Amino acid sequence: MTSTSPPATPDIDPNTTHLSPGKHEPMTATIPATNPNNTINPNTTVTKTPNTGTPTDLDAPMSANESGGRVRLDNVIHGEWIKFWSVRSTSITLVAAAFATVFFGMIFSWTVGSDEPAPGPGFGLTDPIDVALGGINMAEMIIGVLGVILVTTEYSTGLIRTAFAAVGRRTNVLRAKAAVLTASVIGVMSVGVLGALWAGQAVYGGTEPTLSMTDPELWGVAAGAVAYLVGIGLIGLALGFMLRSASGAIGSLFGGIFIGPQLMQLLPDSFTDAVLKYLPSEAGTAMMSRVNDPDLLSTGTAYVVFGAWVFGFLGIAAAMLRRRDA
Repeated sequence: MTSTSPPATPDIDPNTTHLSPGKHEPMTATIPATNPNNTINPNTTVTKTPNTGTPTDLDAPMSANESGGRVRLDNVIHGEWIKFWSVRSTSITLVAAAFATVFFGMIFSWTVGSDEPAPGPGFGLTDPIDVALGGINMAEMIIGVLGVILVTTEYSTGLIRTAFAAVGRRTNVLRAKAAVLTASVIGVMSVGVLGALWAGQAVYGGTEPTLSMTDPELWGVAAGAVAYLVGIGLIGLALGFMLRSASGAIGSLFGGIFIGPQLMQLLPDSFTDAVLKYLPSEAGTAMMSRVNDPDLLSTGTAYVVFGAWVFGFLGIAAAMLRRRDA
C-alpha cells in the first residue's frame, strides 16, 4: 500500500494574525515607548482595533441643538404657555387686572351722578362708556408690570440662559413670550372689559343714555381697550428684555408711559399739542374713545401710532438680544 503523507503545514509567524476571508485584519505598528527611566523598548507594539460596526456613544446622532439646529417656534410657544399658566402669580395677576377693570368701572359709574361738592372718582366724565372703562388705568399698570416680570424673574434666577440654550435662537424666546402674553391678555381682559361695560352701565348714575351691549359702537370701544392693554403688556415685556431688571423696567414703564404725559402738560401748549397726542397713552385713549376729540388722534391713526410704539420696543429688544450675551 502506498502511504499518503499529510500536506505540509506552512510555518506560522507567531507575531502575525491570520483572519478568515471577510474579516478585517488588524493594523499593527511598532513605535518606541518610554518608561520612567527614559529607556526605549524597541519591541513595543500598538494595535488598532478593527471597526466591527457596533455603535458607540461617539457614533450616536447629535441632538438638534448640538448639530446647530433650531427648536420649532410652536414648541417654544407651547412651553411658554405651560410656564405662564403653571405659575400661580402670573395667572392671579392677570385675573386681578380684569377684576380691577370691572370693580373700579362700577364704582366710577355709580358715583358719576353724585351731588357731593368734592370731586368724585368720575369727576369730569359724563359719557357712560368712558366712565365704565375708568378702571382701565389700574388694569394697564398691572398688565404692564406682568409683562416685565415674565422676563426679569427668569433673568434673576438664571432660567433665561437655560431657555436660550435649549431653544437655540434667542429671538424665538421673545416671540414665544409675546405670543403667550398676547393670547392670555386678549382672553382674560376681553371678559373684564365687556363685564365692566355691562356692569358700569347697569349702575350708571348719570343722565346720558347708555348703550346696548349689541351696539357696534360699544364693541369697537371694547376692542380698542383690549388692544391697548395688550400693547402695554408687550411694551413691559420688551423693557424686561432690554433692561433685565425688574426695578429698572417697571420704573421706565411708569415714568415713560404713565407719568411722562402728565408732566408734559406743564410745557407750553404749542409743544404739547404737537407731541402729546402721539405718545402711547394718548394714542390708547383715542383707540377707546367713541367721540372725535380734536386734541386726540383719529381712531385709525391712533391704532397705527400705538402699533408703531409697540413693535418699535419689541424690535429694539430683539436687536439687543442678538448683540449681547445672555
